Amino acid sequence: MAGHSKWKQIKHKKAATDAKRGAKFTKLIKEITVGARAGGGDVAGNPRLRAAIDAAKAANMPADNIERAIKKGTGELEGVSYEEATYEGYGPGGAAILIQVTTDNLNRTVAAIRRIFSKYGGNLGTPGSVAWMFERKGQLMLDATRFDEDAALEATLEAGADDLTREGDQFIVTTDPAALHTVLDALRAGGLEPTDPEIAMMPKNTVKVHGTDAEKLLRMMEAIEDHDDVSKVFSNFDIDAETLAAVGG
Repeated sequence: MAGHSKWKQIKHKKAATDAKRGAKFTKLIKEITVGARAGGGDVAGNPRLRAAIDAAKAANMPADNIERAIKKGTGELEGVSYEEATYEGYGPGGAAILIQVTTDNLNRTVAAIRRIFSKYGGNLGTPGSVAWMFERKGQLMLDATRFDEDAALEATLEAGADDLTREGDQFIVTTDPAALHTVLDALRAGGLEPTDPEIAMMPKNTVKVHGTDAEKLLRMMEAIEDHDDVSKVFSNFDIDAETLAAVGG
């Protein structure tokens, strides 16, 4: 679990100073559109769409943008036809990387992902090459500076979560994917204010990465994350705090 939690914590810290709001909105609109296309426009019966809308609201996306994205997904408005794909491979230090994309041109996207892997010394693999190392889980975050760990653990377990772990100044809560929004609602009702709900691919085991490999890996992860067609990226790396501080993470 620590691998993806580590990247999620790095992303969380980066987001506090990241000015790329437009790029984030583009990704959120794609996810809302695809979520509505796949499961309909009713959030009550479409957990994926609800998660996407929650993320959009957390990013302060205007309600009109959200509504238009839903209507494009349901076909009420004309929009771009998106496809989804998953790419797998290995980064520096042997870290497994799993990338989910949403794109209107798969050839363009895979070529771009391949270039990123090559630039940072990674290897893009075949379907299934690393997916077996991950499991699908619901995941959300709590501010660890605001809540006592024992109390937060008790509250999350009572809400139906599987586990709670600490990564830096955040608690990472994991759930069964189907229970994510039940847990989210229960925690909100209890005043715990969870953030960043998502369905994530969590690593079953982690790989320690050090030194220059750690630096290249973090740069590679950021380059992948920043690509417009990438919706989510997961990895099983674990970088200790000392190494992370040394490479500027």
